[in-house]
Amino acid sequence: MNLRPEQLAAHLGKPLAPLYLLHGDEPLLVLEAADRIRAAARRQGFEERETLVVGQGFRWDSLTLAAGNLSLFGGSKLVDLRIPTGKPGRDGADALQRYARSLGEGTVTLVTLPEMDWAARKSAWFVALTEAGVVLELNAPPRERLPEWIAGRLAQQGQSAPADALAFIAEHVEGNLLAAHQEILKLGLLHPPGPLDLAAVQDAVLDVARYDLDSLREAVLEGDPARCTRLLEGLKGEGAAPPLVLWALANEIRTLATLAAAQAAGQPLAAVFKAERVFDERRRNALSRALPRMKLSALRAALLHAAKIDRMVKGIAEGDVWDEFLMLALRLVRR
Repeated sequence: MNLRPEQLAAHLGKPLAPLYLLHGDEPLLVLEAADRIRAAARRQGFEERETLVVGQGFRWDSLTLAAGNLSLFGGSKLVDLRIPTGKPGRDGADALQRYARSLGEGTVTLVTLPEMDWAARKSAWFVALTEAGVVLELNAPPRERLPEWIAGRLAQQGQSAPADALAFIAEHVEGNLLAAHQEILKLGLLHPPGPLDLAAVQDAVLDVARYDLDSLREAVLEGDPARCTRLLEGLKGEGAAPPLVLWALANEIRTLATLAAAQAAGQPLAAVFKAERVFDERRRNALSRALPRMKLSALRAALLHAAKIDRMVKGIAEGDVWDEFLMLALRLVRR
């Protein structure tokens, strides 16, 4: 059974399912959901917890033994299985399928995974776990919904903030949900319950944005010049490697150029997305929205610009690499 994150609280008021599978791209949300399930297990009499972390040399028979051994206290037991890589290997895949078929009474199993791609979700072991228990996918809210998420977290501690203050927090914690959580908790410590104004938020919130390459690619596709500028300044300040920045921009340009050429030739975009291995729905939508303002000739010129930057990175040509990154990004976001 698939469960939406907002349904979890009500679900945990009922007898627990034999197995829970948590996965997603935001570790904070996965951790919080796992903590809620552990707390519910304690309330419902699961007095013992055995934690198993899958790593190099992990023995999969320990999972079967953990579930088969009775609690030392004579009660029920929670088996907490963590697979940080999301890749159990061949032995693990077989063991998980057997385990899913033999869930017994008196034991609740909690399996936590990172973000799982489309291929992993179709694997036999993942399907077996999803069919045997309750599945929660816990992803970070999209950028446009981050202020709403922050407002909800403030409400949990009895506080509220106007739209400009919420936008300020969202901008300064870009791409870092854990940092957002910490800043919200800090506001709860600094100010009493009630409304907060923009000045109070500005005084308290640090610039903890995680300037990463995915955010830069997203800003390019959104056609947001101010955000591109801010992200490139952040990447430069953090000492990001120019070859990686160039790879991120050039890869996005090549994908857009391929899509634009296919569209001009009358080919269906769905087939091109598949050929380019673009399977994430959010990224497909972002590329599709960007295409109407991208002319094929402009994308080819952008590829030549990227080649020029590549020569600068290698020391073959002169110029300021970061200035060129900015000009290339602004070329792509031009409407």
